[in-house]
Amino acid sequence: MTGFDFTHKIVLVTGGAGGIGTAMCRRFASGGARCVVVDIDEVRAKKVAAELPGTGHAGIGCDLTDRAQLEDLFDQVAADYGRLDVLVNNVGMTSAERFDERGVESIERELDLNLLSPLIATRLAIPLLRASGDARVVTTVSLGGILPLGETPIYTASKFGLRGAMLAIGLDLRDKGILVGSVLPSATDTRMLRQEAVEGGNALQFQDPPQQPADVVRAVVSMLDKPRLEAYPHRSESRLVRFAMLAPNLLPKVFPLFRKRGDRGMARYLEDLRRRGLARQANGRWELVEEA
Repeated sequence: MTGFDFTHKIVLVTGGAGGIGTAMCRRFASGGARCVVVDIDEVRAKKVAAELPGTGHAGIGCDLTDRAQLEDLFDQVAADYGRLDVLVNNVGMTSAERFDERGVESIERELDLNLLSPLIATRLAIPLLRASGDARVVTTVSLGGILPLGETPIYTASKFGLRGAMLAIGLDLRDKGILVGSVLPSATDTRMLRQEAVEGGNALQFQDPPQQPADVVRAVVSMLDKPRLEAYPHRSESRLVRFAMLAPNLLPKVFPLFRKRGDRGMARYLEDLRRRGLARQANGRWELVEEA
């Protein structure tokens, strides 16, 4: 069985200027795809697109929570390319603010970005996907779409919902010529995770050293090579998470067993960020060092 042929494929990646998104675009472009790099930061999106191998790439700035901008995005793809072969819903955010302290507006923003925007983007992309001879949708969900994370309940809500929706959409669209699947990574070494670490976010995800964006990219490519509803970059972690959810009422007793190990793992990760020049301590508090 041959792998997915990226040659001349039109691939749109949301969150395309982030760590995972950029790694995806580089991999797809190296295989011959033409990438549409979509990010709220238009300057970074255009920079990523300009540095990709090959030709025919585009960097587009878009606030995915703005319906009008989303519609304009797909109108532009239709005008420039006429079709879409692969849509990668990769955008996401989280917050270390505790539920009983954060503002309602920030809750709405996170749900809009993590849950609603991938669903609306997928729906708006349907006409362009139908114009493809081999249409695919791949969504970056999270193991947080299976296991509840007490420190980040809105992220958990968005990922639980996104996972369920994409499973249902995959079942619905399969016989209509569009293959839909999701990748469920564990903690990945990106700016989002670094920000969460310096803010003292969920320590449970630091049981093991964070995986790299390349691990997520491999899972996405594997899903394109062999279409299925879900793929897990770290299978051992996915088995543990799914096992834990067999008896959710035991979670309050199980979580403390992992918390100390997670706290040690997060401390090691912060020290690793310090060694790499990505974080520092100031006045007893950790903070990120912005990359050039």
